[in-house]
This record gives sequence, C-alpha cells and structure tokens, in this order.
Amino acid sequence: MALAVEPVSIEPMRPSDLEAVLRIDKRCFPTPWLPSAYLTELSNRSACYLVARIGQGVVGYAGQWINSAEAHVTTLAVDPDQRGRKIGERLVLALMEEAILRGATHSTLEVREGNRAAQGLYRKFGFRDAAIRKSYYTDNGENAIVMWAEEINGPVYREKLRQLRGQIYASAFTP
Repeated sequence: MALAVEPVSIEPMRPSDLEAVLRIDKRCFPTPWLPSAYLTELSNRSACYLVARIGQGVVGYAGQWINSAEAHVTTLAVDPDQRGRKIGERLVLALMEEAILRGATHSTLEVREGNRAAQGLYRKFGFRDAAIRKSYYTDNGENAIVMWAEEINGPVYREKLRQLRGQIYASAFTP
C-alpha cells in the first residue's frame, strides 16, 4: 500500500512566513539575506515572492523581480530535508507563469558555478548559459553563471510549461 503524500501548495510569501524562510535561507546559503531585505521585497510591486508549504509549514521559497519585459529570479531555496519532492520545480514553474502573466518576454538569473543541481533545474525550464560573472559571490569569490530563458511568452515556451506542469503534478502523489 502506497503512503499518502502531503500535498505541496505554492502561495504568495507573507511577513508571517519570514521566520521559516530565514531558517531555510541559513541552511541553504553561506550568506543569507537579512530579514529587512525580505520585508522590502514583500512591499515591492515589481517583485513576486512565493513559498512552498506542506500543511502549515514552509518548505521552500522563491522570488523574482518583473520589470517591463524582463523577469529576474533573485532567490530560490528548498529545505534540505524536503529535497527530491519536486518543490523547486513547482516554485520555478510558478515564477515563470507569474512572469508571463505580468508581461515578461524573457527571464534571467545568476547561479553559482558549482551549483550543478540548480543549473539542471533551470535548464529544465529552458534557461541557457549566457555569460560568466567572475567572482560574483562575495562570500567566497565564486563565479556566477548568468542564465537566460527567452520568448517565455511564446507558444513554444508555454507548451513547455504545460508539459512540465503535467510531469510535476502527475508525480505529486507518488511517494
């Protein structure tokens, strides 16, 4: 008999989520954001910050800025204890869908050169390597890979998202 898997919901981040977001941030990044940075982002009309929940608990979060035709993913993290459940995929899917709704035609982000798992996730969503930012990360001088996804508002990309949504949510009930 298969075990029931609690559903993951993706919702807008609220100030009351901040404690859980900061806890995940500290577990995932060598230089976590300050609480004030998240509070500023939550009041930024150009920003979209989301959380992934299982029950009432926050298990991941993501954020982006959307200015005119460009979306810029600013952060994404999943609690290390919850990885492997497609939570990161759900968050990226929600970010991309929101970017399209707000009129973005392309999206960009920076990712650590050594973070192969994140790079693979972003490539799944059509991001391609565009440039290297040398010594971008101040905590250790690591390079950043700049990645771009183009024509996200076009029919080809929308179909890609539709297919990814089907794959992600078809496996939602598989333990």
